[in-house]
Amino acid sequence: MNNPRENWRGRAVLMVAHCAGMVDLVALPVWVGVLVAGYGLDPQQAGGLATLFLVGAVCASLLVAPRSARLPARATVAGGYAVAALAFGAVGLTQDYTTMALLHVVAGLSAATALSVTHATIGASANPHRLFAIVGFALGVFGILYMGAVPKIVAAVGAPALFWSFAAIMAFAACVVAIGYPAQGVAAAISQQAAGRLPRSVWRVAIGVSCMALVQAMMFAFVERIGAERGFGAATVAGVLIALGFVNLLPAPLAALLQKRVNPRLVLVCGPIVQALLALSMTQGQTFAPYAVGALLFAAVMIFTHTFAFGLLAALDPSGRAVGATPAMLMIGAAIGPILGGTVVKLAGYPSLGLAAAAVAACAVACFLPHRADRAVLSHP
Repeated sequence: MNNPRENWRGRAVLMVAHCAGMVDLVALPVWVGVLVAGYGLDPQQAGGLATLFLVGAVCASLLVAPRSARLPARATVAGGYAVAALAFGAVGLTQDYTTMALLHVVAGLSAATALSVTHATIGASANPHRLFAIVGFALGVFGILYMGAVPKIVAAVGAPALFWSFAAIMAFAACVVAIGYPAQGVAAAISQQAAGRLPRSVWRVAIGVSCMALVQAMMFAFVERIGAERGFGAATVAGVLIALGFVNLLPAPLAALLQKRVNPRLVLVCGPIVQALLALSMTQGQTFAPYAVGALLFAAVMIFTHTFAFGLLAALDPSGRAVGATPAMLMIGAAIGPILGGTVVKLAGYPSLGLAAAAVAACAVACFLPHRADRAVLSHP
């Protein structure tokens, strides 16, 4: 417990940093909705702003992850969130689309810089799998609180309140990090580790995670629309989405509990298969039960599987570069998924969306299948 990442003060700081950096996963539906309803943008313009944030985040993660061991962790994370807070605060003060677009890019670059170093720090801990499960549970709690409070604030104050809420979250994270970020940064934990070329096994896992994130985004963006198209009613679909937030509290603790009991490769191979089955359940059936089960469990599968993937990447690459690139793996899918899913739906309808998701999930399974090069890792469940 002498390692500051392994006591609850250090864990609490990393929870805050993780939640701030992953705010897009929680707020994206509200984000796009406010841009359309509150700012009068068309869906393409609104989606474009969110995509610019995600593109900035992917670029920052890819640039920062290989260099995370050489960066001053506390200053980088605190500074990244401080700049993101200023950018989001400025978005709330303008209605000029070009200015909003530029500020979204700045916010994505700065927030993902902070998040990449945060994930590299988690990856350098004594038990990355368990610590990532802890911060994942915190994100679930944060998501319930955010969705319960912020839409009401936006309705009462106006559309700019959404971006001021983002600014407040980033500013709070910057302050917490500046005061209490674990003093033993990434460099101290991995200074003796080789930093050569990443093994092929790392690239396969990273590509597999990106494929799962793509399936998650292309399906989850249309959960509400699928329910409406099936005629289930707005109140019924809203009830499913509310229940989903509570279901998402379970997979991270469950992944921590099963860490020593289940082989990570087994989880990684089964995760995309379950994703595909749930996607087909939501899109091929016409009754409520298959839709509700698929919607309730879809994000949970991603959370559970990604916790094992994070732990496996930390084991395969002790340099911390792979886990530092976690934001890029997730946000590439988040950026591509909605537009890809929308194109499939426009051309061939919702049933084809499930088939497309199953095809991408099959690619993830191919990436996750064990190879000779990493059998040593497979022998340690």
